[in-house]
Amino acid sequence: MKKYIKIMRIDHWIKQLFILPGFICAMYLGKFPFKLEYLLLLIVGLFATSLIASANYVINEYLDREFDRFHPVKKKRVLVSEDCDGRVIWLLWFILSVVGLFLGKKILGLDFFMMEIFLLVMGLLYNVKPMRTKDVFILDVLSESVNNAIRLLLGWFILPINIVIPVSMVLGYWMTGAFLMAIKRYAEYLMINDKKKASLYRRSFKYYTDKSLLTTAFFYAMTSIFFIGIFLIKYRIELVLFMPFLIGLYCYYFYMSFDKDSAVQKPEKLYKERGLMTYLTFLIILFVILMNINIEWLNIFLI
Repeated sequence: MKKYIKIMRIDHWIKQLFILPGFICAMYLGKFPFKLEYLLLLIVGLFATSLIASANYVINEYLDREFDRFHPVKKKRVLVSEDCDGRVIWLLWFILSVVGLFLGKKILGLDFFMMEIFLLVMGLLYNVKPMRTKDVFILDVLSESVNNAIRLLLGWFILPINIVIPVSMVLGYWMTGAFLMAIKRYAEYLMINDKKKASLYRRSFKYYTDKSLLTTAFFYAMTSIFFIGIFLIKYRIELVLFMPFLIGLYCYYFYMSFDKDSAVQKPEKLYKERGLMTYLTFLIILFVILMNINIEWLNIFLI
């Protein structure tokens, strides 16, 4: 059973930290006081979402095994080199899905449950024929990165909130995910360095070039900053000072994509990048400071 446990990619569960901004914003905008009860709900939400994510990973590795052999790193995945029982794969997908959905519905409510279903459906659309959006130019990035927005909504609905999440925040988060995914594609394309082989690994690469990948990544980054800027300035004008440093984070991430075997290809390993983690720590500290001080002269931006 080791190989079936391995394809659950438990080491990728760290990606569920993308839920935290939604949870924090819900607490702030909904004016929830800090309670241990809410922290426990967050833990359940992270775990339930991790199970749904693992369900998606299981079918991803199973259905991609014929394509991964053309990737210089992924060809070492367990299902590429070993036989597997498709019945066990789909049974594992079913169990992970049911347990994750049960926890969501039973403990966190209908809204959270619906977002879990959304995440599960996007995994099927992304991986399973006839849709298999991962093979379609542009749609591969947009359909994968929408999971970013779904995680934001999952974080938002962990709390019993009765206000609508700001649309600008959701769109900004989605486009942030699209930027991250496009840069990941670019780093993969550079590493493989062979369009024909890259196309065998991922069919959408047949239609991409390094220029088109960079151009779309730039578009996603600009769109993301636009919507996030609307959200931040609308709710806290002091955060206008945060924006240049947030843009710096995008530039830093883009710069990393040029490294050989860049960490941007493996987002679950980004926590090992000391420079990136140091910069993120600085951003968090700056964000907390700006959330707790008033700078009157910044109101000139509202005139």
